[in-house]
Amino acid sequence: MAVPIVASLILSFTGFGLGNLRDWFSADFVGVDNYTKLFDDERFLKAVRNTAVFVVVGVPLTLAAGLLAAVGLNQAIGRIQALFRVGYYLPVVTSIVAIAVIWRYLLNPDFGLVNAGLDLVGIEGRNWLGERSTALGSIIALGIWRNFGFDMVIFLAALQGINPVLYEAARVDGATPWQVFWRITLPLLRPTILFLAVITSSGYLQLFEEPFIMTGGGPLDSTLSVAMYTYEQGFRFLNLGYASAVAYALFVAIVVLTFIQFRLLRSDET
Repeated sequence: MAVPIVASLILSFTGFGLGNLRDWFSADFVGVDNYTKLFDDERFLKAVRNTAVFVVVGVPLTLAAGLLAAVGLNQAIGRIQALFRVGYYLPVVTSIVAIAVIWRYLLNPDFGLVNAGLDLVGIEGRNWLGERSTALGSIIALGIWRNFGFDMVIFLAALQGINPVLYEAARVDGATPWQVFWRITLPLLRPTILFLAVITSSGYLQLFEEPFIMTGGGPLDSTLSVAMYTYEQGFRFLNLGYASAVAYALFVAIVVLTFIQFRLLRSDET
């Protein structure tokens, strides 16, 4: 495992490209030029902005959807809880390729079910994946639908670990369900929320399959992610040195964000 990591780090300081595939040692050493080039690369900067939107919008909504589903399931009993728990978690274990293809057909402007449903209520359909104003949101919607089931399972386990005596005492004191949620449930779930924020943020930072299959990064790079840009540079244009620099820039971003979130988690525990 360490060999490819070290090899890609070395490549990031070289101009390794198509002409060096036969002789790896013929690649020119360029120092930090690949990294400084990132700041002048418009497509990379656009990919960074798109990925930031994925994280800033997708993570809170995914956590909220997972928490809402978990709270609802925590009130259910027996087979009903088991049935919905499996149903909500199913997208997590289903092939993302299959899911993305199905969503692409659902959002098709000509025969997709989404536009067909809108037509029934008199609303004009959209080219959801072909317009810059809706393509990014469509990718985020798929990400939320696919990932919230994992968060739901973790939240549900945390909810079931809360001492029911706390809820009984709150009811005796006349607290409303909303007050119980805000004053008891949510504070006790804070470590779980921070943990899931780390996991979910890492997933959105590495988002690749959804935009790659559904939009190809378009229209006009409006859904291009950093992970997808790394793939393009490395395997489409064979700029392996530059692709390695992009990959390590993403790695540093993930490490920094994870460090901040774990510091928040540790401060909360103390």
